[in-house]
Amino acid sequence: MSADLEQIKVIGVLGAGQMGAGIAQVAATVGYQVLLADISLERSEQGKAGVEKQLTRSVVKERITEAQKTEILGRLTPVGGMEALSGADFVVEAATENEELKLKLFAQLDEYCAPHAILATNTSSIPITRIAAATTRPHKVIGMHFMNPVPVMKLVEVIKGLATDEETYELTEALAAKMGKTTVLARDMPGFIVNRILMPMINEAVTALYEGIGSREDIDAGMKLGTNQPMGPLTLADFIGLDTCLAIMEVLHEGMGDSKYRPCPLLKQYVDAGWMGRKSGRGFYEY
Repeated sequence: MSADLEQIKVIGVLGAGQMGAGIAQVAATVGYQVLLADISLERSEQGKAGVEKQLTRSVVKERITEAQKTEILGRLTPVGGMEALSGADFVVEAATENEELKLKLFAQLDEYCAPHAILATNTSSIPITRIAAATTRPHKVIGMHFMNPVPVMKLVEVIKGLATDEETYELTEALAAKMGKTTVLARDMPGFIVNRILMPMINEAVTALYEGIGSREDIDAGMKLGTNQPMGPLTLADFIGLDTCLAIMEVLHEGMGDSKYRPCPLLKQYVDAGWMGRKSGRGFYEY
């Protein structure tokens, strides 16, 4: 399988936010030339600046040397629009968790990218088959769901669409392994494995708060100490972003048609208030 990786020389990442920048960092660290694209060159450059900040921390902690940091950054090129990804052999899309947006982006990527390029999506819940259908190469579209923060978390969920071929799957598996990740193969159903289990748990924790079953601190302490989770579900929701949690619950609710996936009204209210969690300075906790 590793021989197949010879085909991949340049990796494109679409979306220079926290996830996209993390994916770009990991790809550049293992030796790939990386093109980091966003809606503007300025946004892509901000993404690279974020990577530089992370790498500087690693230098301070003596995990890498200053020379290694310079080398990694040298392999990472910020670019403007996705037209610049035409030279990529493998593209990972890491835009906002919004189906309409992703379908539009994949139709454009299909137009700009070389015919041999594999198009992967970092979606955490949207069906791969539907995303692939927006392209003329559904056999070369796959789900490659990294966990946040990407440089630290070991898992990548790989999801085949209905049309994804074996070569695309094997190359994606080999690439994830080269990046030092462990993969799990999930069926193309809403939420895949991780979010199918995680998001209803977070939603239930929000419901427990909504119904006054416990305070935010007691709910989190109960789950941390009672089930040995490293962080409580409400703290985790703030870390992920409450808008992302809500978007995934809505995908689950719509896709499965089951009332058990209905988002808690309190979760909706917090998102309406702009309380998105850590990134906005306020969620279930204040930051």
